[in-house]
Amino acid sequence: MPPAFTRQLPMYGLLISLAILLGVYLCGKNTKRLSLPKDAGLDVALWGVPAALIGARVYYVIFRWQDYAADPLSVFRVWEGGLAIYGGVIGGLLGVYALSRAQKVPFWALVDMTVPSLLLGQAIGRWGNFFNQEAYGNPVTNPSLQFFPLAVLVQGNWYQAAFFYESMWDLAGFLVLWFTRKKWRLGDGLPLYMIVYGLGRVWIEGLRSDSLYVPGTAIRVSQVLSGAMVLGGIAYFLIRARLPGRKDGTAS
Repeated sequence: MPPAFTRQLPMYGLLISLAILLGVYLCGKNTKRLSLPKDAGLDVALWGVPAALIGARVYYVIFRWQDYAADPLSVFRVWEGGLAIYGGVIGGLLGVYALSRAQKVPFWALVDMTVPSLLLGQAIGRWGNFFNQEAYGNPVTNPSLQFFPLAVLVQGNWYQAAFFYESMWDLAGFLVLWFTRKKWRLGDGLPLYMIVYGLGRVWIEGLRSDSLYVPGTAIRVSQVLSGAMVLGGIAYFLIRARLPGRKDGTAS
C-alpha cells in the first residue's frame, strides 16, 4: 500500500504532468529529423493532451454507463477516477490530426515524433494506479509470492501487480521504439506502437480484475482491441513489404 502522505496528493495528476514534460522534451529530439517545427512537441501536447483526456473519459463512460446512468452529471467528476488508455490514445490521435490540419503539418510525421513519448508516458502513468490502488490482477494466495513488485497489497489482500507489469512492458517498448526510430519509414510509428503495446496488453488485460467488458458479455474490450491492433500492425508491415518505397528510414 502506498504511504499515507502520497495518498493525500493528486499523484495521478503529478505523474501525467511529468509524462507530458518528458514527452515534449523527447519530441524535441525528433523534430529536425522529421522536418517539423522546433515547437511541434509542445503543440502536440497542447492539442493532443486535452483531446486524450476527453477521449479517455468518454471511452470509459461508454463501457461503464451503468455506473453513471442514475447520476449523469457524475460523468464530469473525473477526479473520482475513470479514464481508459485506449480512449486516450484515440482522442490524442484525433487532437494531433486536428493540429496537422490547422497548422498544415504532416500528420504521420507528428505521429512518428510522438509515439515513443506516448509509450514512455504510459509507463509513467501506470504508477498512478499504484497510488489509487487500482488496475491490479487476480488474488495472490501463496505467501511466498506476496511481495512487491510481483504482487501489490490492496486493503489487506495481495493481488497480482498488473499495473507494474504493464509499466515495465511499456518502458521496454519505449526503448525499442526510441532506438529504432531512425530506421522507420514515414508512418511506421503507429503500427509499431500497435504491435508493441498490443502484445503486452493482450495478456496483461487477462489478469485484470477491473476490465471493461462489452455490455452483457464476458468479452474484455481492451483485450479484443489489443489483439486487433497487433493484427493490424502486422498487416501494415506485410503490405508495406510488397510495395516500393525507401529502405533507409524516414527522414535521414
